[in-house]
Amino acid sequence: MIRQSFSQAPEVWAGPVGDWKQISHLNDAAKPGWGEAKSIHWTSDGMRVQGWLMLPRDYDPKKRYPMVVSVHGGPAAFNGPEWPQPFFDNSVFSVEGYFVFFPNPRGSYGAGEAFTRANVKDFGYGDFRDILAGVDQVVKEYPVDNDRVGIAGWSYGGYMTMWAVTQTNRFHAAVAGAGLVNFQSYYGINDIDEWMPPYFGATVYDDPAVYAKSSPITFIKNVKTPTLVLVGDRDGECPAPQSREFWHALKTLGVETQLVIYPNEGHYIGQTEHQRDILRRMVQWFDGHLKKN
Repeated sequence: MIRQSFSQAPEVWAGPVGDWKQISHLNDAAKPGWGEAKSIHWTSDGMRVQGWLMLPRDYDPKKRYPMVVSVHGGPAAFNGPEWPQPFFDNSVFSVEGYFVFFPNPRGSYGAGEAFTRANVKDFGYGDFRDILAGVDQVVKEYPVDNDRVGIAGWSYGGYMTMWAVTQTNRFHAAVAGAGLVNFQSYYGINDIDEWMPPYFGATVYDDPAVYAKSSPITFIKNVKTPTLVLVGDRDGECPAPQSREFWHALKTLGVETQLVIYPNEGHYIGQTEHQRDILRRMVQWFDGHLKKN
């Protein structure tokens, strides 16, 4: 198996279950450049929800800090205690003096089948309440400036970012990567439409209303949050026209926004220069809107 954590770089381990022995030592010299990460819990709609909070690298409890909420993809996935990967690595914000909050809202793995299925026919509602309740908990317990909180995500996280800025003005900056703005149009242009009927209970042709109620475009005129939009030009899972539709709406409505489309990239951005460009743009975007002068 490959074993890793926020503080331990990946290595190969082997042996009987419960009696693992480390086999490789290729990353012994790798040390975390980010701050301490803590597992936190909170209650939302009577459910116990878990997430991870990464502290600023040079954390001083006497200071107040901005925070970035990082929503995972999926939705049937989870934020785990993993050594950060180069693509969409939001641990960079810990290095830059932010708290980073990685929630695991309903729909995530790790808390049982009922929890994973709890967002069926409910995209953007209960799962989003879980995230907001987690932000409330963090702000209550840690020195986070509630007026300097942003949100970011890729794929389902990109969708949830687009959704968030249509539902609340709480977030003061956002980065939406490979998001979904319009489930009705998305249904006919993506390469993986088989995942949708189990979540929505019908095809878009049989029940368009259930798709519309979870589509950010339905509530687009509520947006005030400055939002950076990122996507690969060959993304078949969350096609670039979805990001362009969102950006076009924000631009038309006078909301501060930028759109960046990465050439020769799919859903996963693999070229090193593009991975670096994403991190650089994200840091500049959040610094420009969340850090005090």
